[in-house]
Parts: sequence; structure tokens; C-alpha cells
Amino acid sequence: MWWNHDPGWGGWLMMTIAMGSFWILLAVLVYALLRNGRPESTRSPGAREILQERFARGEIDAEEYQTRLDILTRTSR
Repeated sequence: MWWNHDPGWGGWLMMTIAMGSFWILLAVLVYALLRNGRPESTRSPGAREILQERFARGEIDAEEYQTRLDILTRTSR
């Protein structure tokens, strides 16, 4: 195959680098796909989310919800 066109040491070096790069790229791709498949880390809910949940469960009435929401929007600016 390479009888008359010997790639020499440079050709073998490039093939070795290319094959190593291929396997590294494949490993990084598999790692990225597996990592993105995991659920996101648990984060604590924000103040508005807690307020909305409390209102939805009926722990607070509409007036208290609106009052607290107004306070949250004033302080978050």
C-alpha cells in the first residue's frame, strides 16, 4: 500500500495524534451527554416561589399574598 509512498515518521506521528484526538473527543462527548442527562442540582426555592406555594396551599389569603408580593418586588429592585 505504501510501497512507493512511505509516509515516514511524520505520517505515523500524525496518524497517532489523530487517533488519540479522536478517542479523547469521543470520551468528552460521551461525558457531556451523560452529564446533561442528570437532573440539575437541587436548589432552594426563591422567596416568590415560596410565597406562591403558600398561597396555592391556602396558608395565606389573597390580601396577605399581595402585600408580601409588593414588599418583595420593592426590595428586589
